[in-house]
Amino acid sequence: MGKIVWLASYPKSGNTWMRAFLANLFRNPDAPVGINDLHRFAFGDARADFYETVAGRPLEEISDAELHALRPKVHRLIAAKRPETLFVKTHNASLALEGVPLITPEVTAAAIYIIRNPLDVTLSYAHHFGLSLEETVEAMASPSNQVLTVGRNVFQHIADWSGHVESWTGAAGLACHVVRYEDLVRQPGKTFGKVVKFLRLPPNPARLAKAVRFSAFETLARQEQEAGFIERSKNTDRFFRKGRVGEWREALSPETVEKVVEAHGAVMRKFGYLGKDGRPRS
Repeated sequence: MGKIVWLASYPKSGNTWMRAFLANLFRNPDAPVGINDLHRFAFGDARADFYETVAGRPLEEISDAELHALRPKVHRLIAAKRPETLFVKTHNASLALEGVPLITPEVTAAAIYIIRNPLDVTLSYAHHFGLSLEETVEAMASPSNQVLTVGRNVFQHIADWSGHVESWTGAAGLACHVVRYEDLVRQPGKTFGKVVKFLRLPPNPARLAKAVRFSAFETLARQEQEAGFIERSKNTDRFFRKGRVGEWREALSPETVEKVVEAHGAVMRKFGYLGKDGRPRS
């Protein structure tokens, strides 16, 4: 049985970008890995088929309470898929829900946590889930916030943005490498290079540069335009929207910005999204 390196993030924070980079880095292909093949490289912990295998019943016959109770068994099933370390995508917070951990310690090796300015997350989250900005701000401030069981995905307990961030970055005994989305945009080579170092992989500048190029936002967006993306929400016409840093300055009202800062100011300041003067930074 292998151990899991979790690729963790709040929804719409860059998880797919990280998966695309790692897939291209490890496979070292002659052409970019297709976005619809990413689930073969990094499993998702919300995949219904894993829960159906453990339960021995179709998803429609399993309640959310039962699904949650099955998580540790599902995580062990995933870890047993490969003898070596493997990557698993999750949007779950690293918390215990009703006494059951959302992330199973015994099969965990480490985590790469991707964080993004919650002001920009607000815009992408609203677009992805088909919510108003007001609804999104409220959801992102709710400790009970969940992505519901829908289609072939089991519910995920994502909690509030601040609680999610702190649950991963402050987890005792967890080797966790934090990656800011904004640094991926501004310095992709340097930032992804730190991920390679965290994973204790031998340095290979040419291979790193190719993986960065093959996983660029423009490349991923073009792949979606040409072939679609199986992870696209039914609420939107595309998964890869803009990928910009600081779009919130143009798209959010001062009142909305104030609400987000009021809810998440302490954690925003900790990760450089608020200046010493209390003003938001991109």
